[in-house]
Amino acid sequence: MTQHVRDIMTGELVTVEPQASVASVARLMRDEDVGTVLVTEDGRLKCLVSDRDLVVRAFAEGVDPDQTTVIQAASDDLVTIGPDESVDHAVELMREHAVRRLPVVEGDEAVGIIALGDLAIERDETSALGDISAAESNR
Repeated sequence: MTQHVRDIMTGELVTVEPQASVASVARLMRDEDVGTVLVTEDGRLKCLVSDRDLVVRAFAEGVDPDQTTVIQAASDDLVTIGPDESVDHAVELMREHAVRRLPVVEGDEAVGIIALGDLAIERDETSALGDISAAESNR
């Protein structure tokens, strides 16, 4: 039986508006214990920003983190998937686009996110990646 993205996606999303500063987004990531934030405008998904995006595209460039907006640091090649797509298709998209996370969308609205760790747990929770992904955060 085909398993669908909605069966394993995370439905609790952390979102910000495009004009949020990278400093505020970094604090939000810390406080919410997440590595990815979805950037939305009027409820519509615009892009995704990861902790790596903030480091590579903002902090390492020496920009003022309070004056630089998250949209300036975000990944601009957004790859998404629908909740009724198969988990196998999610794996294919991640492999094809070399991404670790896929926003799950219905129309333009984000309804979840699926991460490489979610897939690892689902496929083999005893694998090293599955075991690490299932572990509690040590903040």
